[in-house]
Amino acid sequence: MPDPSAVTAATAVLADLEGEGQELDTLVGGLPDDRWSSPTPASGWSVAHQIAHLHWTDRAALLALTDAEGFAREVEVALKSPDSFVDDGAEEGARLEPAELLRRWRAGRTDLARVLGAASPDTRFPWYGPPMKAASMASARLMETWAHGQDVADALGVRRTPTARLRHVARIGVRARDYAYAVRGLVAPEGEFRVELAAPDGSGVWTYGPADAPQRVAGPALDFCLLVTQRAHRADLALTATGPDADRWLDIAQAFAGPAGPGRAPRGGAR
Repeated sequence: MPDPSAVTAATAVLADLEGEGQELDTLVGGLPDDRWSSPTPASGWSVAHQIAHLHWTDRAALLALTDAEGFAREVEVALKSPDSFVDDGAEEGARLEPAELLRRWRAGRTDLARVLGAASPDTRFPWYGPPMKAASMASARLMETWAHGQDVADALGVRRTPTARLRHVARIGVRARDYAYAVRGLVAPEGEFRVELAAPDGSGVWTYGPADAPQRVAGPALDFCLLVTQRAHRADLALTATGPDADRWLDIAQAFAGPAGPGRAPRGGAR
């Protein structure tokens, strides 16, 4: 019998995933066709590429949930071109007419939400990184939607209001600490770090790790989420590190699966 707390957690994150998708949908739903080609901060990616990537990844998640063998074949394809398969998927979708791309993205979000909601909360499903339970996969999709939504917002000159949904992004960023080292061929430090993040609505501080840990990171939750999704350079964020290991982590942190990204160039000055 499924753990009731796991079912509740999955329901909550699915609601937040829907909210994050709808916020981005509001940004792009009424865009004129010519704005879909607007360049975003991701080199070579337009607004259309960002939405196409989200649709492509939603389809991959749906396949992982419903057809493990089919997903394994997709992973084999990705391994043949590890440096380009993400860009290739985005480019394919970006060639569609904006209205068709929007329709497919919306339909894919709906299908994925339905399958995630029906999935066993205790089953681990395959992914490009470690296997994940349905709630974790929903959190990962929320993280990607928020991060690529930030690129779209930047391209359109829109400043978004951060929400409590960032808690999911922050949690992934903390939990992915060792992965950030491993993907670079580095050995992760022993012991947990203490992470203290000011909630975006001023309601308190989100904390992770032992209170007495000597290696510590602190700052606004928004800035931490921008860092771990590589949407802003560390130099432009109000994050502080105590201890050499914590300081090094802030240089390489990433919340997403796959190769280490190049990150963003500094704009100059903290937020």
